[in-house]
Amino acid sequence: MTALSVNLNKVAWLRNAREGGRPDILETAQTVIEAGVQGITVHPRPDQRHIRTNDVYALSEFLKTHHPTIEFNIEGNPLAEARDNGYPGFNDLIKAARPQQATLVPDSDGQLTSDHGWNFSNADQNRTVAAIISQYQELGARVSLFMDPVREQIAMAKAAGTDRIELYTGPYADLVELHGINHEHTRNSWEIYRNATHYAVELGLGVNAGHDLNLNNLSDFVSIGKIKEVSIGHALISDALEFGLAKTTRKYLDAISKGT
Repeated sequence: MTALSVNLNKVAWLRNAREGGRPDILETAQTVIEAGVQGITVHPRPDQRHIRTNDVYALSEFLKTHHPTIEFNIEGNPLAEARDNGYPGFNDLIKAARPQQATLVPDSDGQLTSDHGWNFSNADQNRTVAAIISQYQELGARVSLFMDPVREQIAMAKAAGTDRIELYTGPYADLVELHGINHEHTRNSWEIYRNATHYAVELGLGVNAGHDLNLNNLSDFVSIGKIKEVSIGHALISDALEFGLAKTTRKYLDAISKGT
């Protein structure tokens, strides 16, 4: 069955609005783990506007000590270097935290949220990314590249040496929101993602997915089949305001189960 990894960025963002320690990142991780998730995701950005460097280290130690079977997935731009605010650079985070999975995302410093996958049209960038993939794999991390559902780009991701891809699902989620699950445009988008998923699997890649997946679209999306993992943060934390965190997490696990 498709695994669920909960992204804790929005929890950290709420804490940072007032500083202090509430809500507590480790307590939140404990709650969703007890509810049944298979992974914890963070996406620390260089401006540290939500998940901060210390959160990454604390979560790494917490999971290794108390939940060694739970996957720790760190997302971010591997080209992001150290900043004066204490951000050590993405590479140093991976070296120090040693996550089970590193998801590489081509986002810029000022980007509100991730909104596109890697474009392998730049040969110099491709060599750099391939070298980073190899480096992270040597550190013991599975590597996933954030990708659009484009066959040519997926093939180049495979050539770069990645273990998995994470399909950027924002366009599909937007169509569900605009037209509904059964509209022609939504079904066409679903087919594009299905074809991209099956193509990636044929190449020997694992397939993850994420961005704007929620209780309205999750079952339908994972019915594509062969999706190993979904990473969900904003929608799940938002729904927790209505249902409570543990109950919401179980709702998302149930949605996955219904789709697979």
